[in-house]
Amino acid sequence: MEVEEKPPREEVSIEEAEAKVQELYDFRDNYFEKNGIEKAPVKNQEIEAKLKEVLSILDYVHAAPEDTAKCLYLRGKALNVRGDFEQTAQDALSKAVKLVPNLVEAWNALGECYWKKGDMAAAKNCFTGALSHSKNKESLRNLSMVLRQLGTEAAEKAENVKKSVSMAKEALSLDISDGMSWYILGNAYLSQFFSGTHSPPILKQCMSAYTNAEKDPRTASNPDLHFNRAMAYKYQEEYEHCINDFKKAFIFDPGFQEAKEQRKKVLHYLTSTMELVKAKGKIKAKRLTSMVQSLGDSELGPYAGGSYTSPTGMTVKLECVPTTELKAGFNEGKVVMGRMVGSVAMDDPLPYTFAMIDNTGHCLPVTVYNMNMKSGFMVGDSLAIPEPFIQVTDFTEDGKVYKFESIRVDNPVVLIVNKKKLGKNQLAPSVLSVTAKNE
Repeated sequence: MEVEEKPPREEVSIEEAEAKVQELYDFRDNYFEKNGIEKAPVKNQEIEAKLKEVLSILDYVHAAPEDTAKCLYLRGKALNVRGDFEQTAQDALSKAVKLVPNLVEAWNALGECYWKKGDMAAAKNCFTGALSHSKNKESLRNLSMVLRQLGTEAAEKAENVKKSVSMAKEALSLDISDGMSWYILGNAYLSQFFSGTHSPPILKQCMSAYTNAEKDPRTASNPDLHFNRAMAYKYQEEYEHCINDFKKAFIFDPGFQEAKEQRKKVLHYLTSTMELVKAKGKIKAKRLTSMVQSLGDSELGPYAGGSYTSPTGMTVKLECVPTTELKAGFNEGKVVMGRMVGSVAMDDPLPYTFAMIDNTGHCLPVTVYNMNMKSGFMVGDSLAIPEPFIQVTDFTEDGKVYKFESIRVDNPVVLIVNKKKLGKNQLAPSVLSVTAKNE
């Protein structure tokens, strides 16, 4: 029996091969524009199938000897579509840049290989090398990412984050409509905020950058965009937005277990906070009554005179009021006092959360940021909080209502604990990790 031979495959031009590799990336980056979100579980399998198709086409590229580097680059770039490090991609791209040192696209792709490998120093060299030949947004934003991963000392890390913001801004200036550049800038701002500045305007710029990133369909489906924004919302105690973004991250990447776990942790934290307040720390009625009745003006400590020096150096007049009279937001010229009745046990130390009861018997949670986690308060400790900021939480998730008001304290040194002001030794900047697996 004769086996019919298949005709040999026609040769492919370098231009056709380049178009096929671009199609592969367009397929990945615009997947959810052409497919429903219900296909998220099979996205990676379909990308892999498309990759195999493109690699088979690259086997038949007909190119002149001077285009050898371009062919190697196309193969390496195609393999780079995978999320994990690919040694064959690195090998092909390394050969490409050796043959043609000014092949900017190959330098960028090689840098991405080293990024996935975890070799940040080598990645930085690649992106810097690419920029020495041509100023381009890919190299600038990739360098922005790498810089945030480099440095050993705190001062060096802070300086690298500052440079990272500059690089991201420069990348964006080359194409103001590029969602990926907006996303990288958002991450740079978020890192800058948590590298010690804790400046509200920087966090506002971060959230604005993420909003602009989401306008681009290619980045709107990036799970890391939603995860990182969720972490920022968590810090801002905007829990409804936080939960929604964690859900989006998991929807766009069903294998994103950290997003699923973070959502679970936040909901558990909120439940524990409400239960602590409702039970008033499970303290027996007789002791609770004694704790409340023993509260007097002396518990205000240095604030008993009716004024205090704010973190900005201004002298502020204070009026002691019950917590029930506080309004949402900043309560200028007010001071409240109470006793700690219990704290929320957390795996994540941000924020330190405890319940406080005032002399009317009203109990509410207090969240403290930027505090040395070795510190903490004991049940029965008296506290006074000047110009308290009231945060309102009110949303429903999975049929459960999360509704309560809390006092947020960003600068713990303004607190009066047992009639004494907290020392600066109990101040420590809050930190937050930024994920970048799909940057």
